[in-house]
Amino acid sequence: MHETVTDPAGSERTREGLLAVHVGLAANTLLAVVKVTVGILGQSPALLADGINSTSDVAYGVVMSIFMKLSGKPADHEHPYGHDQMESIAAVVVGAFVVSTAIAIFWNSVNGVYEIISGAGSFSGAVQLALWVSLSVAGFKLWLTLWTGKIGKQTRNIAVEALAQDHRNDIFSALAASIGIFFGRMGFPWVDPLAGALVSLIILYTGVEILRSSTADLMDTLPGKQLCKEICGLLAAVDGVQSVEEVHAHRFGPYLVVNITIGVDGALTVTEGDRIATRAEEALLENVEFMRRVYVHYHPALPDRTVPPDHQDSDSA
Repeated sequence: MHETVTDPAGSERTREGLLAVHVGLAANTLLAVVKVTVGILGQSPALLADGINSTSDVAYGVVMSIFMKLSGKPADHEHPYGHDQMESIAAVVVGAFVVSTAIAIFWNSVNGVYEIISGAGSFSGAVQLALWVSLSVAGFKLWLTLWTGKIGKQTRNIAVEALAQDHRNDIFSALAASIGIFFGRMGFPWVDPLAGALVSLIILYTGVEILRSSTADLMDTLPGKQLCKEICGLLAAVDGVQSVEEVHAHRFGPYLVVNITIGVDGALTVTEGDRIATRAEEALLENVEFMRRVYVHYHPALPDRTVPPDHQDSDSA
């Protein structure tokens, strides 16, 4: 058995992720105060509901910050691969908040439509300031979505990517509120809650996708065929590797830990086999992004046990 460990520069990655979380938390705190205040004083149910949505964003932003800090802790005896899976747990928290918020908005919106149509509620239209605030929020959230999404892709941080998706949802919420406020001022009050109901369905879909992606990471689900094809291609170019018999990969946060079994010439000495294993490790560590550890087992080649390029890793199905 042969092993090599690389330095993933995780501290810088964690710092960038925390920056995105803290900027989002500060922004949502400010927006929650502004939208709730203007929503109440400006008589805008749509803006008030959007402000409540931002308040929930603040709550899970605090939770995300805690989990992100924990994910940056170094490996220890109980967690030899580090704490990077905390990021997936943080993404699950985001997804759960997004889903619950979507359900709450949908229920309140449908109830609002019913009250207006049945005459149980009255709404005369919001002030002009509420419309400008809502439009400004949409523009600001657009920038925040692009900025956060860029950091999420650069660091391959699933929690930050989930945060970017939630910022994107806030754009739709703000635009829906703007439409509702505009038509409410024009004498069509039922448009306000109806727009909120439609947006809540978009938010619900996003929340479900966040949960699906983050729970897949926690269950070691990987793109097995693609990863195995890439690994087999790299190992085929390594001098001395006659066959690739097993490939098992696991994900810890964005990082990969791979166990492979290769076949070599049975007439080689242990030292020569060790050199081939070292070259195989180096090939994967240098060419597969976010590869953290590689374990290589080698023995005399068995041609009939070579892994085909489209092999589906049993641990990543």
